[in-house]
Amino acid sequence: MKLLFTGVLVTLATLFSCAQKQNAKKNISKDMTTTTNGSVNTTTDTATFGTGCFWCTEAIFQELEGVIKSTSGYSGGHVANPSYKEVCTGTTGHAEVIQVVYDPKKITYDELLEVFWKTHDPTTLNRQGNDVGPQYRSVIFYHNNEQKEKAEKYKAELDKSGAFINPIVTEISPYTKFYAAENYHQDYFNQNGSQPYCNFVIRPKVEKFQKVFKSKLKHE
Repeated sequence: MKLLFTGVLVTLATLFSCAQKQNAKKNISKDMTTTTNGSVNTTTDTATFGTGCFWCTEAIFQELEGVIKSTSGYSGGHVANPSYKEVCTGTTGHAEVIQVVYDPKKITYDELLEVFWKTHDPTTLNRQGNDVGPQYRSVIFYHNNEQKEKAEKYKAELDKSGAFINPIVTEISPYTKFYAAENYHQDYFNQNGSQPYCNFVIRPKVEKFQKVFKSKLKHE
């Protein structure tokens, strides 16, 4: 699908499928942000997004200034503690997502939404490129009414503006539970950059993202 954002062209590579990822044992971990002295940092906020394969989503959001932690996982389903193999069947109801813990003083939810809309195709139902199935759906799981209102407003404005040729099909649903994916899924792009899926699918997306959002990236 051709997107009409000025200066933004989202690459939907189809050479490889995320469904080819290998299986591994579950290792569910809690998402918690702590300060250097070990106490819980109460000044952070949380966002949960699905833009297709969570390897791609994580590779993008983890580079943003103000993002403290991004964890790949599963949300929106009806099966407790699902494994990657189960989610891949498309029958658990889960979407591949990332849960982002961020500092709202450094990056706002509005800015995270901007990145969300501009780094995937929100007009393809249950599909991103060659990754097909409900687990790859475009989705925003809101954590409070403010996030809900902003997500719905942004979606409506984009549809009205004609920013996309086709209607936006992004699901906007209340957050319920998040299950962290198996360990080998975490920080996947940085750990496996030479793999075919990383080279042909993730890397082009990350490179375009870095150009468009250069001012919002973390400093080395």
